[in-house]
Amino acid sequence: MSLAQVVERKVERIAATGNHAAAYATREVDIDVAAIYPITPQVQIAEKIAEMVANGELDAEIIPVESEHSAMSAVVAASAVGARAFTATSSQGLELMHEILYIASSLRQPVVMALATRALSAPINIWNDYGDVISMRDTGWIILFSETVQEVYDNIIQAYRIAEHPDVLLPVAVTLDGYILSHTIEPLELVTREEALKFAFKRPRGYRPVLDPDDPITIGPLAAPNWYYEIKRQQIEAIRNAGRVVREVGREYGKIFGRTYDLLEPYMIDDAKIVIISLGATASLVKAAVNRLRKQGEKVGMVKIRLYRPFPAEDLIKVIEDVDAVGVLDRAVVYGSPTEGPLFNDIAVTLATRGIHKLLVSFVHGLGGRDIFVNDVIAMYKKIKRFAEEGRSPEKTVFFGVKGEEV
Repeated sequence: MSLAQVVERKVERIAATGNHAAAYATREVDIDVAAIYPITPQVQIAEKIAEMVANGELDAEIIPVESEHSAMSAVVAASAVGARAFTATSSQGLELMHEILYIASSLRQPVVMALATRALSAPINIWNDYGDVISMRDTGWIILFSETVQEVYDNIIQAYRIAEHPDVLLPVAVTLDGYILSHTIEPLELVTREEALKFAFKRPRGYRPVLDPDDPITIGPLAAPNWYYEIKRQQIEAIRNAGRVVREVGREYGKIFGRTYDLLEPYMIDDAKIVIISLGATASLVKAAVNRLRKQGEKVGMVKIRLYRPFPAEDLIKVIEDVDAVGVLDRAVVYGSPTEGPLFNDIAVTLATRGIHKLLVSFVHGLGGRDIFVNDVIAMYKKIKRFAEEGRSPEKTVFFGVKGEEV
């Protein structure tokens, strides 16, 4: 985007936390309904939305609810009558919603949710990992990960355009790393409501059902075996369509606002022999590690996965096709899986089902908010390089940073 375009748009830049960025995005897209039950670390999203409604910045209905289960039920109902609906949660709050997550996607309601990622109990832990968001990966929601405060804001604006697209009509979850993004202040470039609504315009639903008291219908009560399968098949096609729509929306967003988004983001991979793949805010640390290693002459790159569901398999294959080894960083575990890293499992299946062989190394790190540093990522790279030189992949997950285990 040229300087003239920036001046013409009268860009406003502020300092904001990820939580406030999420709330500002709901203001820009002019949500109609918010139902949020407060839980650490997303409380400030609910507070800021309530403040904006109280002072007239946002004309929306706030529904007081007694639990996260009720919050998700309320926004599904609001969406069913055609409202633009929003909620937010974290950790155990997401788990209490879990039953209704499936209903939101199966009823094809374009709800948007901000998820401040946080470890799951027990024991109680209020710090960041991805256990909660990974628990919803199979619920039929589109899932976008955010690396920065700016991405939280941009992703939520785009989420409404994606969710309400007639080829999709599915709910979208936008993650922000608990505390790492939710409470950290970073620069934020705002767009005006007029600009946001021109981009993420409110369109009539191109399908039935939208509930109308003057034309009553019943939705979702029962589907017998003679139709349930076909309904699920339509839902599968909708989430398959989502990848294309996410790409189109991200590119259009870039043309208008100067920040282009895709399904994933490769970094310094043109001549890379080893690539490290990660999600969310961890990607910033990986980039910093890649920069240091490049200065030392190492041919290393990284890939940040932005769209986690539907998984961008074909895009990933294209960007790593010429590398020798891949390290995958997971901040969550899948208990009892042959390899405990959920992102690793997605990548391993992607390659195996296409007959592609790569040396793969699975790292789990940072559970329960355990800090990870640039030097840690460099140490992981050296471990990948050693495995590559030995020509073997480790049989098990490397639990990086656990006390008493070899690094």
